[in-house]
Formats: sequence, C-alpha cells, structure tokens
Amino acid sequence: MDNSFLYTKTLLLVDDELDLLKMLSDILKDAGFQKILMAATGKEAVAEAKKGKPDLIILDVMLPDKDGFSLMEQLRSFTDVPIIFLTAKDEAADKLAGLGLGADDYIVKPFLPQELILRIYAVLRRSYKEDNPLVVLDGCTVDFDRAEVYKGNEIFFLTAKEHMLLKTLARNEGKIITVDALCEALWGDNPFGYENSLNAHVRRVREKIETDPSNPKSLITIKGLGYKLIMRK
Repeated sequence: MDNSFLYTKTLLLVDDELDLLKMLSDILKDAGFQKILMAATGKEAVAEAKKGKPDLIILDVMLPDKDGFSLMEQLRSFTDVPIIFLTAKDEAADKLAGLGLGADDYIVKPFLPQELILRIYAVLRRSYKEDNPLVVLDGCTVDFDRAEVYKGNEIFFLTAKEHMLLKTLARNEGKIITVDALCEALWGDNPFGYENSLNAHVRRVREKIETDPSNPKSLITIKGLGYKLIMRK
C-alpha cells in the first residue's frame, strides 16, 4: 500500500527522556516523516499541540508535571487528532485507561522501531484515509487528484461520474454500498431511475481498472444489494 501521503503529516512526540525523544525523531525521519514536533513536559505538549497543530500525538504516560492520561483529557478539550500512548508500564489497567479515554493505540517500551512505524502507519491510515489521492487496486493504481488510472504502461482518464463512483466506493473500502446510495452520490437527492446508468458506469470503470473486466477482482458486485471496492493491501 502506498504510504507517501502519510509523510506529509505532522507528528508530536511527548516524552521526558530527551535521548528517547531524539531516537524517536531519528526513527521517524529515517522512515520518511519530516514534520516532527517534540515536548518533554505536559505544559510543553499543550503549547506545541496548539501552535503546531499536529496530525498525530505520541504520548508517554509518565511525565514530570502530569500523567499522560490527564494530559490526554486536556488535549481532547481542543483537538481530536489520534493519540498513541507510549509507556514502560505493561499493565492491563493502564492500557484500558488509555483506550477508554479514546487513545488510538498503546505501545509498550521497549519496542522495535519497525513496530512503532507500522503502528503509526495504521493509525494515520485509519484517521486520514480520505487524504490519500492514490488507491492501489489488484491491477492498477488510481490517482484521484488527476482522475487517472495507471494500468501497466497505459493511462486511462476517469469521467466526472466515474471519478465520483470510485471515490464513493474507496471511502467505504470493503463495505457494501447499495445501488440506491451510489445513485444518490452520482445524481443527487432524486436518484430513482438511474440504475441502468449506474450499471453502465460500473462497466466502463471496470474496463479501466480491471485486468479482466468480465472477472472483476476490485469492483465487486454483491447481488441484490450493490457494490464494494477491494483494495490491495
């Protein structure tokens, strides 16, 4: 899966161990992230979160002026960005407390750098999946910003309706979208009578995205219900 859009996100690291902060920053920069903020106390974290507006916060539970759970509640008063707790405590009560407050993940020290990166990828993809202009399917890549499909050495251009159809399905990856819901997305509040037109658009989209349009692996028909899009993992 393409992760390039994730590297545009700003990350805030909060930990009172300065050596660990530098190590985390180096790990993230090596992975491709460039916008990294750092804070060693709860007070600094609040200030950086307000000023820098990070897209994700990695938050240590144990800080010199405030525990991470209290800090998270304070952060939640003005931002709803995803938060990953980072702590040396491997206790179920702590984990449940953090997740109960709305944390998106929980990583226990010591950890492998690759584990941290993969957790960050997963949280960012869940939280900002609609930001990704590129969708990788079984036989092609779709660039929504350019309305183009790249299949082998060929480029196919999407019409406005085809773009809207694919975008609607991509926003709900793996979920069944009913015929009525797709017609409403393409033709507005009065979608009745457009089913044949929708079927025609589906056929044309399959010709552009599928290796074998008669045996689709990405844009799947769910008989009697609607359609779903399967992305390549």
